[in-house]
Amino acid sequence: MLKFTTAGESHGRALVAIVEGLPAGLPVDVERLNRELERRQWGYGRGGRMKIEQDRADILSGVRHGLTLGSPVALLIENKDWSHWTEIMAAEKLDVPPEKSRRVKRPRPGHADLAGGLKFGARDLRDILERASARETAARVACGALAKQLLSVFGVEILSHVVQLGGVPAEPLELEWDAIANIPSDAPLRCADAEAQTRMVALIDETRRDGDTLGGVFEVVARGVVTGLGSHTSWEEKLDGKLAQALMSIPAVKAVSLGAGVEASAQPGSRVHDEIGYDAEAQKFTRPTNRAGGLEGGITNGEEVRARGYLKPISTLRRALRSVDIETKKEEPAAFERSDVTVVPAAGVIGEAMVALVLAEAMSRKFGGDSLKEMQRNFEGYCAQLRDY
Repeated sequence: MLKFTTAGESHGRALVAIVEGLPAGLPVDVERLNRELERRQWGYGRGGRMKIEQDRADILSGVRHGLTLGSPVALLIENKDWSHWTEIMAAEKLDVPPEKSRRVKRPRPGHADLAGGLKFGARDLRDILERASARETAARVACGALAKQLLSVFGVEILSHVVQLGGVPAEPLELEWDAIANIPSDAPLRCADAEAQTRMVALIDETRRDGDTLGGVFEVVARGVVTGLGSHTSWEEKLDGKLAQALMSIPAVKAVSLGAGVEASAQPGSRVHDEIGYDAEAQKFTRPTNRAGGLEGGITNGEEVRARGYLKPISTLRRALRSVDIETKKEEPAAFERSDVTVVPAAGVIGEAMVALVLAEAMSRKFGGDSLKEMQRNFEGYCAQLRDY
């Protein structure tokens, strides 16, 4: 089955990733992959590092003459900032003077610093924060870009947008696919509501002046997903559970909802469940609403898959919160390194990648095939089965 893994530290030499299970013969567009990396870096409220890193992925294996071979695909994304960290992050043992070691002893509230330090017995919390950093998600986006290219062969499209940032607007936006697709490529926060976006930008400027950070909500929408991915038969096969775990794994995401999600819990069933019809001409079942977010019983139902990620404000504040030095145990302000004010638009792009990886794995599991042609034959046979139901 399709799976991936990543490695690398925030200020290490590079990020690497391996994607296994892509069928042979899948066309790979490297520029399309790199555009996804650019999208992750973009957005109003990002910090100084985005001016340093101009992410591009090098494909080291698994692709020949633009087509996958069926073997693992290895990716490498260089950290351009590595030149300033060669001694601090060196793999070999070096005697780095204390004044140059950039040792971290003051954990940041809300970050993995202290919990990780306690778990692994680390006396320099850089051993924790380097991997816990959201920099790792660049590798996930590269993997997700390959998953998107597989899904596009089967008519699946995936988009994201910001529906709320810092409480603006008061209620998260509810938008149809076309409104999301028509968001201008240069929209500073990837938000479809121009008036709300203007207020978001002003709030980010105010928050930056205060040395604070902002959270928000992004939505990922996948259109063209076939009915029948996932399963009701056991808890670990339920696709809604897999999507929730994938999105929750994104740094700073503290809640995930599918479809109407939280709102549905306060409504009677008559206003929550999507009634069923049948389109005889198209030979398919229909639903006038999609409050279920495209999933029922852990199985896709043919409607758009809609999932939201709720981000807390990121935990590196210029106006540092109170903390404790792990050596002296005395109160000290938390450590600060270059940081963003908000990352909600970028988190949406990461969310797209994670949703793509989950859906691509489900497609691979259901339709199998060592080659893309074999997978397509299996898919077409299944679609004929659905029409004949």
